[in-house]
Amino acid sequence: MIRVLIVDDHTLVRDGLCRLLEAEEDLEVVGQTGSGHEAVELCRTLKPNLVILDYGLPDLDGLETTEQIVALDLGIRILILTMHANEEYATRLIRAGASGFIVKVAPTAELLTAIRKVAAKGVYVTPSVLEGMVGRLGQPQEDSPEAALSNREIQVLIRLARGGTTREVSEELHLSPSTVETYRSRILEKLNLRNNSDMTRFAIRRGLIEVD
Repeated sequence: MIRVLIVDDHTLVRDGLCRLLEAEEDLEVVGQTGSGHEAVELCRTLKPNLVILDYGLPDLDGLETTEQIVALDLGIRILILTMHANEEYATRLIRAGASGFIVKVAPTAELLTAIRKVAAKGVYVTPSVLEGMVGRLGQPQEDSPEAALSNREIQVLIRLARGGTTREVSEELHLSPSTVETYRSRILEKLNLRNNSDMTRFAIRRGLIEVD
């Protein structure tokens, strides 16, 4: 039996995933939450075999949550479920310790395949994203400008691009406002952007955030 923890901040998504998984004889949902912090604690107490983890959580993002779950050293497998079909996201998450990356628009059969493959100590990446990852090998950095950013700079970029203020970003990431401003300046310089509006357009164009 594969014991699964579902982590998504949308109740309807969690409910749908629960119904889908509980209909399968080899899958058991042992818990669910919409918080990255709580997900880490539930991993510590419930010790699931696999976590289905939404990238865009309101407290910790998928990268931070993945790193903290991996740091528990419990052998828990992580399958990222996201709206963002972005190769840079997938690459960084796999490096952080996730074993799968699948987009929310994937068919049900693909999701079940990904769950079972990741639980069996395999790796699964949505084919369209995997193709992009492979296609980037050997390509110049200009083809993926966000690759020039550190993980922390990506996190700051995404929050500012979504309209967050310096103070809001500092509170979410537990950084000082001056540190956030330093990251903001580096991001603008590295990406040759002028302001936060440019950041938002860049993030949408690169598939780092979705348009509401």
